[in-house]
Amino acid sequence: MTALTLSTAAAPGLRADAIVIGVAKGAGGPSVAPGAEAVDKAYDGRLAGVLETLGASGAEGEVTKLPAPAGFKAPVVVAVGLGAEPEKDAGFDAEALRRAAGAAARALAGAKKAAFALPLAEAADAGVVAEGVLLGAYSFDAYKESAKETKAAKGNGKAPLAEAALLGGKPRDKAYKAAIERATAVAEELNRARDLVNTPPNDLNPEAFAAVAQAAAKEHGIKVQVLDEKALTKGGYGGILGVGAGSASGPRLVKLSYTSPKAKKSLAFVGKGITYDSGGISLKPAGHNETMKCDMAGAAAVFAAVVSAARLGLEVNVTGWLALAENMPSGSATRPGDVLRMYSGKTVEVLNTDAEGRLVLADALWAASQEKPDAIIDVATLTGAMMLALGSRTYGIMANDDAFRSAVHEAAEESGEPAWPMPLPEHLRKGMDSPTADIANMGERMGGGLVAGLFLREFVGEGITWAHLDIAGPAFNEGGPFGYTPKGGTGTAVRTLVRVAERVALGDLG
Repeated sequence: MTALTLSTAAAPGLRADAIVIGVAKGAGGPSVAPGAEAVDKAYDGRLAGVLETLGASGAEGEVTKLPAPAGFKAPVVVAVGLGAEPEKDAGFDAEALRRAAGAAARALAGAKKAAFALPLAEAADAGVVAEGVLLGAYSFDAYKESAKETKAAKGNGKAPLAEAALLGGKPRDKAYKAAIERATAVAEELNRARDLVNTPPNDLNPEAFAAVAQAAAKEHGIKVQVLDEKALTKGGYGGILGVGAGSASGPRLVKLSYTSPKAKKSLAFVGKGITYDSGGISLKPAGHNETMKCDMAGAAAVFAAVVSAARLGLEVNVTGWLALAENMPSGSATRPGDVLRMYSGKTVEVLNTDAEGRLVLADALWAASQEKPDAIIDVATLTGAMMLALGSRTYGIMANDDAFRSAVHEAAEESGEPAWPMPLPEHLRKGMDSPTADIANMGERMGGGLVAGLFLREFVGEGITWAHLDIAGPAFNEGGPFGYTPKGGTGTAVRTLVRVAERVALGDLG
């Protein structure tokens, strides 16, 4: 991963491959953002005009490269758009800084060192810029043969930016150092979640995912428990077993427990971990299978959030539940019409085996509920309906408590993750009534994302505050990269979960 440093050096004398500056979109054209004063001075105060001549406007994510002025030790200046110029005395939005840093880091792939002269009004700004750099420089090339040699010989790829110096930072200031340390921990774990999502399903089955979790738990002092097929059968986890019944790779339920001696509150995070989703007997049509390795993105986010909490030493107890299974069609697979007895004791009539995520989550939610945490949040690539409702960059938030739903939404906004609160209309519950079982796993087609949330609510323990994040849209980016978001796995919801944990630890979550 890109190495980060805080630097008080002046841009002209710094040895680097490039100097990154910010450009805002003003009413009269582009304007040079704070942090780049020395660079602008070297252009005789005409840098904004030069950039405008080159076609730059300051629009968010826009990257313009130009030769550095005489006397600079770096050969190139990289101007990155920050979007609309803030009002007088107002600083730049954190997400604008994060995205700009990410766009610049992507544009500088192959460079050994870059100096970022973006606006750093306070330590928090250094943190978001650092986060943007680390997330924007992400690259997944584990399966590209002889990656380094191939890149060098054929020029068909470049290594991520090796080092980033944040100019204007204060290396000896505790707040600045803490901001960089937080950004590094969260970004490293988020990028690990991206790696898991991007790993081909022939190499990441439930057992392999569990092994990754066990290794990380050992490294960071997290207690881990893995339930295999035998333990799941003995425990009566009918949902997880039913989904995994058709696969040669057996299911797993992984419990990760981070505890703080100073904790006053406890959180449980539950993640859907379908390492590959064929739809089972209700087979997905052609064109819908190719990205289904991402159906474990919820479990990856939960895993990354628990490890982040441990690395940051947050004063809150956080337990992560990874409900892992592979949904495949075979002679032993669960059939439409089968009835499963869940871990809670309730029975579920399976009307569609492609509505499998809610089945594994139901068991994990009930298991989490038995420990009576102060709140539970589940994360899942659950429904195509949520993508139709909110698009590919925004996830939905449902909850059994309006205040908690709002608090989780605030945490998402603070983290820079687009999310939207969604309702749980009671009239949709009737559509899941079954003549055979306690509940069916399907209901009305319209509002399908909300129906799935209502199903999950049935398996949350009485009196426990709960929220459900449906990340089906933003968990996997099938388009081109933007800002700090790469093509492929995105790591969506990791930062929201970490922010929720931080706020609970501080006692300020609503």
